This record gives sequence, structure tokens and C-alpha cells, in this order.
Amino acid sequence: MQQITDRKWWQEGIVYQIYPRSFQDTTQNGIGDLQGVIKRLDYIKSLGVDIIWLNPVYESPNDDNGYDISDYRKIMPEFGTMADFDLLLQGMKERGLKLVMDLVVNHTSDEHQWFEASRQSRDNPYRDYYHWWPAEKGTPPKRWSYFDVDGTAWKYDEKTDAYYLHYFSVKQPDLNWENPKVREEIQDIMKFWFDKGVDGFRMDVISFISKDTDFPELPKKYEGDFVPFYSEGPKLHEYLNELHQKVLSKYDVMTVGEAPGIGLDKALDFVDAERGELNMFFHFDLMSLDREANEVFLMRKSPWKLSEFKKVHSAWDKVFAEKGWGSMYLNNHDFPRSVSRWGNDSVSHWYNSATMLHTFLLTMRGTPYFYYGEEIGMTNIKFDAISEYRDINTINRYEIIQKEGGDLDAFIENEKSASRDNARTPMQWDATAHSGFSKERPWLKVNDNYQEGINVAAQEADRLSVLHYFRKMVQVRKSNPALIHGDYELLRPEHEEIYAYTRTLGQDRFLVLLSFSTERAKINLDMVAFDTATAIISNASEAEQHQGKTFELVPYQATVYRLR
Repeated sequence: MQQITDRKWWQEGIVYQIYPRSFQDTTQNGIGDLQGVIKRLDYIKSLGVDIIWLNPVYESPNDDNGYDISDYRKIMPEFGTMADFDLLLQGMKERGLKLVMDLVVNHTSDEHQWFEASRQSRDNPYRDYYHWWPAEKGTPPKRWSYFDVDGTAWKYDEKTDAYYLHYFSVKQPDLNWENPKVREEIQDIMKFWFDKGVDGFRMDVISFISKDTDFPELPKKYEGDFVPFYSEGPKLHEYLNELHQKVLSKYDVMTVGEAPGIGLDKALDFVDAERGELNMFFHFDLMSLDREANEVFLMRKSPWKLSEFKKVHSAWDKVFAEKGWGSMYLNNHDFPRSVSRWGNDSVSHWYNSATMLHTFLLTMRGTPYFYYGEEIGMTNIKFDAISEYRDINTINRYEIIQKEGGDLDAFIENEKSASRDNARTPMQWDATAHSGFSKERPWLKVNDNYQEGINVAAQEADRLSVLHYFRKMVQVRKSNPALIHGDYELLRPEHEEIYAYTRTLGQDRFLVLLSFSTERAKINLDMVAFDTATAIISNASEAEQHQGKTFELVPYQATVYRLR
């Protein structure tokens, strides 16, 4: 087990992610804003969380909802002004909350002044800020794009008779990190925000920043999957180490990298403290568990198994048992709501599912990340028509299937489980029009179940609500260092209904039992040495239903026991 003498605030903190467009509208234009976050700071503080991760609020034309940045030092007018941002930061500091922002530097917007200059001529000083392929060299080697309707990451630009690279939308050209001036620009941007008082960055697709600029054909060993290829750029660690040496090491800040394509074998290359790169990163093994192989957005036909779920988390815990530190998340702005995906959002199982998943995140090793609305059990909206979607990913993929004459009904059915818009519906504050998010029609429809108790006001008034359980579970974690730093041991890995594990730190030992079943389920734990098991928190009134070392759980029950 790692020593906990050198305790870090970002290890012991709990992160609350806010998608500002959907959190709270104060200007009544149907779009959330910075003043809306300020308005809700007391609520956020009441949850017991410590860190806010704020999705991009920089100036942007919004092709990909702010992940296409046109000015890194300005605030998007829809969200407010820099004065609003300064007030937000001040309000957070007054409440002891830390702020982590998004660092989106694999690409910019095509409306950023760097790119506008870059495309003017081949000898423009900003030309090498991006990746260009001159047309006289022929068609560039295939590169895949997440959001391109033609399935290519190269876009022809007539003015200079060349193609530019974009791993994402055509309006998101990739930056050329090979150019030291680009790296200096990014370092200056980071310093600008740190000097303002920001406490860290979530680094968007940071594993993609290094490219082999010879642009070879995709090597056969990747079996046609571009994601791991993108994540193994030749100078990735050189660039991350440079960021650490020149910027991050100068501040007491937190870094978490979004790292698609990074597997268990490469994990410590990023987060071993001795290497001087990142504090932690988001892996994607869980996020791909219910997807078809090499199909990022297609739900797999066979249901995922609990044994697979356990295997993912146990393997990643083992990687960080001696060095480094992990992150724990079940959903975010790019993935559907956790209770709909990993639990059961039916009326009969919704409460236990939501609270069981809270218990899971808050009893595992690694910094827990909660997405706005997760604390009240917000669910997938499951839109029926393409006209209701706003996400570029869903809209472009619909267009591709339409052009190919594919099954559009099957696509919409898939999106009910897979679409990113499931996670982006407005925060459900109360039972008034538009759930108290706005007095005007929101940019994205509110889930109708806000009128059925899935809103903050209703749950504040109910001491047995999902919200109140979340607050209690947060305090259980904070009161017991073993649940943060303790050793993790998986019990009965083959059990397909109950996830059981222990957390141990010195003499403190806890048993966590989580049911993932729609039926009552039993588990025998004869292999565990203990005389008594005292429940310290449970989402079920039948928490003490055990005889000796055999426990019986109701559907989606979660109980944490102290062992003696």
C-alpha cells in the first residue's frame, strides 16, 4: 500500500463537474451561465464536495459546445464576462472550494486567430501552428475523425491548396505541438489562469497531442483502431514533462488528463510522481465495456456482466496500489447518465440504483468525480427524434447513416442509451416550468421526470431522498481514511449479482456490499475473517439481513460494514 504521509488535497477531495450551459440560467435566454453557478455555490458547498470541474467557458463559436476555443483568455459572452468569472472564483474561495478548468489544447477553433492566420498562406508565421499536408503530395494517409461526416480527419482548404488535420470536427484543427512556439503559447495560457487563482486543469484528450508528423499509414498492429495509435505519439511524455517542469511544478495545482487509448500497461508512465507529468487521468476501459469493439458510440448487443465491471475496476486499482493515483467516474458530459447505464432507472429500482452507485464511487480508492445532477439521480432522457438532439456527434452520425441508406430507426434507438445529450439536459432544480433552470425554453429539453421527484427542491424536503443519502455517504468517506487510502481487496469476483470488497488501513477495515441485481441476492463470505459486521450506512431498511458470513441483499442494495 502507498504511504499516506504525503497526503494531497486532490487525492482526498471530491470533484463535482458542472456543464455550465445546462446548470443554471440567470439571463433567461435558455442557456446556463457563470452567474448561475455563483447562485448555486451554497448548494454545491452543502453537498460536501471540494472541487468544481467547470467545462469550457472560453470564447467559442460552439461547434462542439465550447471545446472549439477561439480565444483562451476570454469568456464566452453567452456565459458572461471575465468579471463574472472573477466573482465565481472569489465566491468559491470564500467557501473553501477549488476550481479546475478544462485545458483544450489538442485543437483550437478554426475561428481562432492562429488558424485564421495559418490558412492565409504557406509562409505565414502561424502556418506551423497546425498540421498541413500540401495537395501536390497527393491524398494524405488516412486519419479517422470523431465528428467528420466523411469519416476523414483531413480537410481540404482551397486557399493554400492543402489539407489540415482535425481529429474532431472540421472546425477543430489540431495544433502542432512539434512547434516550440505552440508549446510556449500553451504554457502562457496555463500561467494566465493559474495566476488568476485557478487550482488545476482537466486536460482534454491530452493523450492525442503528439503526432508522428511523417504521417505513415496506420500500422497493422492497431487492427484498424486509430484511438490507441493517436495516444502513442512519439513525444507525448516529453511534452507532458515539459509542461510539468515549466508550469505545473511552480503551483500547487491538480491535473487530470483525459486519456483515450491508454491501457493498464502505460498508466504509470503518466502518473508516477517521480516522472513529473500528471496527477491522474481518466481511462476508458469502463466507458467501452458496454460498447461494440472498436465502435466508440455503438452499444453492444449482449448485456455487460458484473464480473466484467469488477475486473475493470480491480485491475486499475492494482495498477495504482503502490505508485500513482487513479480517478473514479461513472459518467460525464461525454457519456450517458450513470443510473441509466450502470444501474436501473425504472421507478421501482431508481432510488436504490442511484444511491448504490454513490456508495460505490465513494468507497473506492481514487479521486471520485460526480457529474451535476448525479447527486439527485438524474437519468437519460432518451429522445425519440433527431430534431431533439443538439450534439454534433449524434447529428453528424445520423447524417452519415442517412447518406449510406442505413437504418435510422436503429440509430435513434442506440442513441437513447449512447448519446452525449443524455448527460447534457438541464439541471433539475424544482418542479416549476423547465425545472427551475430557466424561465425560457432551454437550449436542450428538460427531462420530464423533474416533475416526479427528480429535482433538488423535492429531495431537499425528503430526508430519505437520493440527495440526502449522497450527503451522508460523502461524510462517511471523509470520516474514514481507509475508504480513501486503504487497501482494496475484491471478494467473490465471479459473483454476477453482488460486488463485494474490503478496504483496509491499519486496524480500520470495511466491507462494501453492492447489489447489481433486480432480484434478492445472497453472498457467502467465509473467506473473510471477522467477528462482527456493523452497518455504518445503507440504502435499504433491511441492511442487517445477514447470518454469520452469509448476506442477503434486496435489489440494488448498498451497505458499508465496519468489520471487527
